[in-house]
Amino acid sequence: MTLSDVSSPDVTVPRWPVRPEPGEAVPAEFGMSAYCVADPAAHAPDRDALVVVHGDGDSRWTFAQVDDTVRAVAAGLLGLGLHPGDRVLLRMGNRAEFPFVFFGAIAAGLVAVPTSSQLTPDEAARLLADSGARAVALDSDLDLVVPQGVPVVTADDIAGWVAGGERAGHDVGDPERPAFITYTSGTTGRPKGVVHAHRSAWGRRPMYRGWYGLGEGDVMLHAGALNWTYTLGVGLTDPWANAATAIVHDGPRDGQVWPRIVHSHKATHFAAVPGVFRHLLRHGDPSTWELGSLRAALVAGEALPSPLWQEWTETTGVPLYESLGMSEISTFVSSGPDVPTRRGSPGRVQPGRRIAVLDPERLDDPTPLPPNEVGRLAVHRSDPGLMLGYWQRPEEMAEVMGGEWFVTSDLAELDEDGYLTYHGRSDDVMNAMGYRVSPAEVEDALAGTHGVAEVAVTTLEVGDGVSVICAWVVPTDATADPEVLGDKVIEHAAERLAPYKRPREVRLVNALPRTANGKVVRRDLPPPSPRGGELADE
Repeated sequence: MTLSDVSSPDVTVPRWPVRPEPGEAVPAEFGMSAYCVADPAAHAPDRDALVVVHGDGDSRWTFAQVDDTVRAVAAGLLGLGLHPGDRVLLRMGNRAEFPFVFFGAIAAGLVAVPTSSQLTPDEAARLLADSGARAVALDSDLDLVVPQGVPVVTADDIAGWVAGGERAGHDVGDPERPAFITYTSGTTGRPKGVVHAHRSAWGRRPMYRGWYGLGEGDVMLHAGALNWTYTLGVGLTDPWANAATAIVHDGPRDGQVWPRIVHSHKATHFAAVPGVFRHLLRHGDPSTWELGSLRAALVAGEALPSPLWQEWTETTGVPLYESLGMSEISTFVSSGPDVPTRRGSPGRVQPGRRIAVLDPERLDDPTPLPPNEVGRLAVHRSDPGLMLGYWQRPEEMAEVMGGEWFVTSDLAELDEDGYLTYHGRSDDVMNAMGYRVSPAEVEDALAGTHGVAEVAVTTLEVGDGVSVICAWVVPTDATADPEVLGDKVIEHAAERLAPYKRPREVRLVNALPRTANGKVVRRDLPPPSPRGGELADE
């Protein structure tokens, strides 16, 4: 099975509870903020919509209060003289004002541009210039040089707008009009702005059952920062669209805060990257965790090593559902309550979506490859969750559009049951001694080695143009003998990988380089030092 295409009958279903039908068409008139804010506020006005957990308590907003605040911010932004389609850049931390400005801009018919608070001022300034934002929402403790004439919105401004009497309605219209722009992490070059339409919120509906098992009244806790696409979608947009509660944390992070929040706030879902689950298991005491409210843990952002999935599920008894996605379309392959988890696979295509694996040498040929053949993963361009395009990058947009398909840089294969095996990005594929090898496959095989906390692999030049695979290992014990642990890694690989896939070198490091959202950046791994030496610095 290399192509999944699930159609739906032409039926009308009630808005509450949300029961998305596979392939359900986007309404002709649609507004993202109306769908995620106004509708649930009318349905469950007194239910908690947003809970921000601090170090010494929490702050709460009901759906009615969120709706009122969003409309106040929308009115305030329009009062600055902004016009439909103008961009509003957000440089803010993990605080309540972030979602209020994000959805307030969208409600006003503007285009929100969320950015990471961890960017340097220069990095943020480059995004400001690239987006051409006409206003900036800025935290007082973050620096940014704003061009003259571009208004700066502060927390005090937002509070003043809420205290005032001006309220705007929620912009509803063509579902194809832009709603927000997110920038890719930039690990392979200059960050690209990914433009999403209002319909993107509707396009996320296959995830409700296909990944989360999320419904009205549930409580979603997300470990990520609000600016990240993963958090904006899974941690905010989808819970609100289902009249469920979203929880974020802006207090001190000791690495073990998440089980405490799950227990104290009765979270039904917890979403994070693999590193968060790994840290919890390595440095916490699961026997003390009270996770009785938790129906599912959700993982995305990078490939989930099979040993970590097994350890989490066996230790906690909580299902861990993985999903594969990207900034351009959110997630589209997953396991979930209706899709049994299969070791080594993130799952199957979500109902209503269409994917294919295409010949990487013939991307203009729309014919899917047969089962169990590796190729470029593609998503059908009719998917309402797919981006509108790259901001002011028509050439790069043309490169990823092949006929009826959006062709990703991911290498994958599909088996006869439709389960996907991920082989990493095409630009991450290693060439070792003439063989093409997926780093994700090698890392997954090595992750279960005793004494290995984390591992990443890259190719290493050893002279005369010869490259071998090198494993960069974070040991569970900082005093581990590099020679002994290196031998263990190589022995473990010999049991699980073909000879050409095995690492020939093992180097110990204190930590793997990551983006602000936790993704490993292989190209930033430290320069090699002799085996048997000290741990390399981060």
